Amino acid sequence: MGVVEVLDPVQPARAGGWNVDVSRGERNGRVSSEWFNRPDDERYLSLDDIWANVKGRSERSRSRVVQTADIRVEAARDNPERLHLMLPKAHEPVAPTHWAFGQLASIVGAPASYLRQLPAPLAGINLQYGLTNHRAEQVKTFETEDGRTELRAVTGPDYGRIHDHELVEAVQRIAGNGTGDTRWKVPGVLDWSTGVYNPDVEISRDTTTLYASDRDVFLFLVDDHNPIEAGRLPDGSPDLYFRGFYCWNSEVGAKTLGMASFYLRAVCQNRNLWGVEDFQEITIRHSKYAASRFAHEAAPALTRFANSSPQGFVNGIKAARQQIVARTDEDRDDFLRKRGFSKAESGKIIEKVLMEEGRPPESIFDFVQGITRLARDKTQQDARLDMEGRAKKLLDRVG
Repeated sequence: MGVVEVLDPVQPARAGGWNVDVSRGERNGRVSSEWFNRPDDERYLSLDDIWANVKGRSERSRSRVVQTADIRVEAARDNPERLHLMLPKAHEPVAPTHWAFGQLASIVGAPASYLRQLPAPLAGINLQYGLTNHRAEQVKTFETEDGRTELRAVTGPDYGRIHDHELVEAVQRIAGNGTGDTRWKVPGVLDWSTGVYNPDVEISRDTTTLYASDRDVFLFLVDDHNPIEAGRLPDGSPDLYFRGFYCWNSEVGAKTLGMASFYLRAVCQNRNLWGVEDFQEITIRHSKYAASRFAHEAAPALTRFANSSPQGFVNGIKAARQQIVARTDEDRDDFLRKRGFSKAESGKIIEKVLMEEGRPPESIFDFVQGITRLARDKTQQDARLDMEGRAKKLLDRVG
């Protein structure tokens, strides 16, 4: 394979970008799903902007544990769609968000979808009954002042809240503003017509990968000015990768806190990740000790990845390319069948490599690429993830 080469970050991208081979590795649609579902008011152009929003929201919020029997549900007959809650020692009622209403209904065992169909007074009677007879007795509320007091979350009393701004701050420590002032930035775009990935694309609401809503944050950044060469393509050109990561959190309990790091070859306009390798993920539930786990596990892991050398990844790819496991058709079929692939799947994997590489698979790396290419053809997500997982396990065992 030759010596590992990290291309000079000040070197101009060739013909407006880097030639990449996205037929290799896995496709990851997580960022694309976020991009597709976010309205304009949830899209931010910098980490500073997103931090100012979620930090300000946090400063206007408070959390406390209250007795469920002391919560009073209020609904006016002249406004059948308005329902408020009067919390203990509060001077004015709070309005639950759509999310908080669902949490509260779930905690007391009431079907939220049914309650939302009822007029507010009738829904209030049902909810009040559930609160008065709630056996767990206590809940933790999360209230935010923004012109009026809004109830944004209702959780169990041991819920370990990690604020959205804490995650943004952890990312800012390695990525600055996320716009190119450090090596970590909002990604560029792949030109499908040329196979060239251009890292220098204007950050707009159409291209940004920094998102925040009233219930979560999601951030995706790449180091795409510093490509990593990990071997050669069949035509002799370098097989280029970039480092990337995304992370997410919900301070109101809509999702766990999580971080995923990986190497990838390109990001397209729809924010699909192409040619993904070495995908690693950490998730932390908002349990009692969640804040401590974030401080001691997740945030340091993000910093380690950001500052780490790609040498280990490149060496792994090199070892997989060099480890020859099959030289005949019988060897190839036997190798795959022993690892749980059916006769039909084995044939398709071999065919994928033959079509893409112009030769049948021989090394561990060849077989991994064939398996991940076949996985892309799976229409069911579970089947696709299962096959991608088997490919990763095969690569992880290279020694």
